[in-house]
Amino acid sequence: MVSRPALVGRLGTARVTLVSAPAGSGKTVLLRSWVSQAALAGNVAWVSVERGERDPQRFWLSVLAALRQTAPGLALVRTVTAVPDLDGWAIVERLLADLAPLADQLWLVIDDVHELGTDQALRQLELLIMRAPPQLRFVLATRHDVRLGLHRLRLEGGLAEVREPDLRFSLAEAQELFDAAGVGLPGPAVAVLHERTEGWGAGLRLAALSLAGHPDPERFAEAFSGTERTVAEYLLAEVLDRQPEQVRRLLLRTSILERVNGELAGLLTGDDGGEQVLLDLEQAGAFVVSLDAARSWFRYHQMFAGLLRLELRRTAPGEVAGLHRAASSWLAAHGFPVEAIQHAQEARDWSLAGQLLTDHWPRLHMDRQAATHELLARFPPGVIAADAELAAMAAADELAYGSLEAAERYLDQAGHAMASVPEDRHVQARLLLGMARLGLARQRGNPVAAAEEMRRLEAPAEDPGAARAGLSEDLRAVAVVNLGMAEVLASRIDEAERHLGQGVALAQQTGRPYLEFSGRAYQSVTEVRRSAIRAAERSRQAIELAERHGWTDDPTAGVAYTMLADVLAWQGRPQEAEPWVQRAERTVRAQAEPTAAMLVRYVRGLVELGRGRYSEALAGFEAADQLARRLAARHLMVLPNRAVLVHALTCLGENERAGQYLAGLSDHDRQRGEMRVAEAALRLAEDDPPAAAGALGPVLDGSAPAVSWTWLTRAFLLEAIARDALGDQAAAGRALERALDFAERDGVILPFLLHRAPGLLQRQAGHRTAHPALIADILSLLAGSKGPAAPARGRRGPAAPHEQGGSWGDRSPRLTEPLSSSEIRVLRYLPTNLPAPQIASELFVSHNTVRTHMRNLYTKLGTHSRADTVARARALGLLAPSPYRGQATVSK
Repeated sequence: MVSRPALVGRLGTARVTLVSAPAGSGKTVLLRSWVSQAALAGNVAWVSVERGERDPQRFWLSVLAALRQTAPGLALVRTVTAVPDLDGWAIVERLLADLAPLADQLWLVIDDVHELGTDQALRQLELLIMRAPPQLRFVLATRHDVRLGLHRLRLEGGLAEVREPDLRFSLAEAQELFDAAGVGLPGPAVAVLHERTEGWGAGLRLAALSLAGHPDPERFAEAFSGTERTVAEYLLAEVLDRQPEQVRRLLLRTSILERVNGELAGLLTGDDGGEQVLLDLEQAGAFVVSLDAARSWFRYHQMFAGLLRLELRRTAPGEVAGLHRAASSWLAAHGFPVEAIQHAQEARDWSLAGQLLTDHWPRLHMDRQAATHELLARFPPGVIAADAELAAMAAADELAYGSLEAAERYLDQAGHAMASVPEDRHVQARLLLGMARLGLARQRGNPVAAAEEMRRLEAPAEDPGAARAGLSEDLRAVAVVNLGMAEVLASRIDEAERHLGQGVALAQQTGRPYLEFSGRAYQSVTEVRRSAIRAAERSRQAIELAERHGWTDDPTAGVAYTMLADVLAWQGRPQEAEPWVQRAERTVRAQAEPTAAMLVRYVRGLVELGRGRYSEALAGFEAADQLARRLAARHLMVLPNRAVLVHALTCLGENERAGQYLAGLSDHDRQRGEMRVAEAALRLAEDDPPAAAGALGPVLDGSAPAVSWTWLTRAFLLEAIARDALGDQAAAGRALERALDFAERDGVILPFLLHRAPGLLQRQAGHRTAHPALIADILSLLAGSKGPAAPARGRRGPAAPHEQGGSWGDRSPRLTEPLSSSEIRVLRYLPTNLPAPQIASELFVSHNTVRTHMRNLYTKLGTHSRADTVARARALGLLAPSPYRGQATVSK
């Protein structure tokens, strides 16, 4: 140890101390020295973030546990039990409440903050830092800066920073280190090592350990600063060869592992005491690093581990495969299947590796799908071709990461290899093969083939007794979700909802987040036909799971991105939809997912249509149409895409081309609701309102169905425009009110931007309507503003009804202060049963922002509860009247 009082004195003095430097710079050693020298152990909570931590709940539970190990924290911080739906935001809010009365100084040290793998956890940590009581101070160690908004503290003088230049050893400190290690190194040699390592603590410590007892330290210093090969030779000769035989044997035989514990070391060496050796080496701080707070798992310095493996292959090549097999068996038995399979592959025991992979595939698929992709890539092609289960998994892998043609080749190989599958594995192999075939049919857009595979899968997937025939519960769960995903394609929505619901429930019961993620993503597709809000909620649930677990590039995530963008586009929010469309475009590949890619192009067109960029919109719809023509069968979104394609042509003034496109469709397609709406828009553009009204009749009476109810909004709006052009204002008003009825359900505004009728809307606003706030929003958007126009103070003339704060046509007193556009948006969600956090998600703002707007609404409307606010807003005409005779139930 080298005393560094200047650095120690900078720790813990400010509200937040940031120690940011690369690995091996001495951050952790410095923090431990500070705790020890300042005698703060009883008031310091220490949290080491696990490598690649993507679970905010697990991180916050470790924070609570660390705080409760301190005297002040034990008295204040309540225990929290881990449950699947426990929210990190809720934990932080509760922790802030617990620590509010904190009187004694308390430090929270978080080591390896950079390992927090989600923005959500970082935002939650930022919230804790900003709102914590002044007695709680933070010391954060990280390999690189993370987004925590610490610039505000820096401006306020509340941030102390220790960075890589500060942690570099000075020449004098390097000399002190070598002296403390008992290395009599002359000053010039120290200077050489200091220069070559640039003061990097780990490099200097490595050199010091290697120099202990060296007969020619100056020559070593020159060699250490030479090529990597020279350094390797010296490390092996001067470090490994000087170790006792027990330590040397342990280091060499366990070097095959990415991580090691005492039990596994004992298995590979045949000796007891492995854990103590590892602890001693870790305590020395050179080659071994502990990976957990209990110091039970360790890893070797990467450079040193490589040297050890090289030496093991040189000195005992015949033992390497056996060590890998032994490690594989232990890891498989202790719940580490990925590492077990990797070691079986390293041993080139392909039979063992294949059996382990197929047995654990459902879990790997649901927990970390990318692992299957990486593991399959390590099998020789001939091994896969001869194993039906491996070939079926390879086909599924190609569907996710490769091409449909390659998937078909693997399916052929799997079919030929089925005859050699043992009887006790036949059920599992058949189900794996069936799911891969189902995935191919789904992605090819072939509902006929999908239905055939679904019939084959449905019985074993839904039969609980199938587990007794060798079918695992995990495999059943994956099959059920795959059924639901295929049924979405085949327009069997009721069956899809049932199977997806079963799969999500199983995922939550068994703790399988990937399965829940897949189910939620496709639930958004089934929900969009009935409720845009519920579809968006399902999409965001899937996206949150993807971000938490690192699945944001998974093709299934592209489905969730697409459906969320679709909802936002229909709600007239193209700027908010844009980033989600971009994510979907980056994630979904047309070669592997033509049906999903078609949906992405369709939604891209919707977003551009909402922006008034008709050429770009047409390009999106035409691209979707080209992809649709490549599918094996008609997809349920083909007609909606063609309908908006016709509308884009109409907007561009290409009426003749739009008419030709319509004429080229089959009679069956032209009679569908979507195409009749498109024809009505074209007839209005041609100044033929009677023809438009005639086209809309079957849509309005329900005899010409459409994919979703959003098309009824367009149909009634076009009916209103046509009736108004024909001079029937009463019928126009009734049709417009019906269009507003449908639009109000989920805030669907896009039809009013596509078929602009500001005069009709203004006239409707002058009469009694159930939708004054919605009309105000639409008129503001049509006028080019981003939201409802704020009332102008001192303006001459009568105020607009929504500015007066009274019902349409009456003269109720005005509001004491006008509502902002953000407050109006929040107000529109208050009649729902959505709690504030979900409203925040709907509006893409924080929970606290929604709470602030709700408090403002209470003040401006003179109310004291959510229910009173809704009633008052309805009385003032700011919200539609309740659809119930009595008072509607509103969440508090």
